[in-house]
Amino acid sequence: MIIFKGFLSTFMVTFFNSLKHSIMAVLKVIEVLSSSEVSWEDATQKAVTQAAKSLKHIRSVYVQEHSAQVKDGKVTEYRVNLKLTFEIE
Repeated sequence: MIIFKGFLSTFMVTFFNSLKHSIMAVLKVIEVLSSSEVSWEDATQKAVTQAAKSLKHIRSVYVQEHSAQVKDGKVTEYRVNLKLTFEIE
């Protein structure tokens, strides 16, 4: 299960290409929730893989929160709350 909660913020980043000319890139940060029955790492990868189907130029992912669902003394689901940063064309 993956849920896109919405846009958190937009900000400008300046970087230099190989010709040392200034280029402005607009980056967007969204919050994404994901889960897995395997691990927190798998939940993170599922979120990035799913987001990459509709978003181009994903730059980074920040795992903001980990949680797990427990049933009968065993972890049944790993959950992550992520911040995903991508470049807007």
